Amino acid sequence: MSDAVLFTVDEGLARLTLNRPASLNAFNAEVAHAWRDATTEAVSRDDVGAILIDARGRAFCAGGDVREMATNTGSGAELTAFARVINDGILALTSSAIPVVAAAHGTTAGGGLGILMCSDYAVVGGRSQIGSLYANIGLTPDLSVSAQLARAIGERRALQLVLQDRLLTASEAQEWGLAAEVVEADDAEAEADAVRARAEQIARFWLAGAAAAYGQAKRLVRSQPARGFAEQLEEEAVTIGASFDTPDAAARIAAFAAASARTGR
Repeated sequence: MSDAVLFTVDEGLARLTLNRPASLNAFNAEVAHAWRDATTEAVSRDDVGAILIDARGRAFCAGGDVREMATNTGSGAELTAFARVINDGILALTSSAIPVVAAAHGTTAGGGLGILMCSDYAVVGGRSQIGSLYANIGLTPDLSVSAQLARAIGERRALQLVLQDRLLTASEAQEWGLAAEVVEADDAEAEADAVRARAEQIARFWLAGAAAAYGQAKRLVRSQPARGFAEQLEEEAVTIGASFDTPDAAARIAAFAAASARTGR
């Protein structure tokens, strides 16, 4: 696997690290293929119960590498093919029954916003800035930005981001719903470390608990737009029944019932 995206698995946690810090982790062809390889492997492994996306250097992801587009991309068809490779990884994460947390310090822009929204829970640094910026270079949103942004923050706010060159502050990103938590530290490097550490705490919380149930809850929410209301109710009914039949649920339900009996609650 390419060093452009580092991939490790440790006690159930798969970590995907964007590793092109000199270019603010902007996607080029190497990163795109490494991203697809790492994400598809992560969701296919039986020993993975949570996924963490983070990045090296001073930014999370600046989107596509504009310099390489200017020099190495010969046509729009090439750019479309490039986006499709990255989309394979986005679909792998968002359609899986594995919860994903992002540790997004520094700048997140362009397609990086789509990568951030692949996560189900995002932790950002207090110095973070998050935005679209596609139109600054005459391009349109890709990598799930138009597919996910309005669902995440509402249509009117989504339009504010894609129709302006605005970068949200960390507190704005949390208020708007793009970030779940904001972590601060005395300097940028310490803040990046703190963001990664908090994101790992969240992933370990999932793994220490009912990891499969968290994963199925994520799947139900993520997949809901593909179903009507009645179909979603049926999917919930089937999923809770399947969950009830697992050894993990049986043990947890028995423990809860025993504790309730002891306390009289």
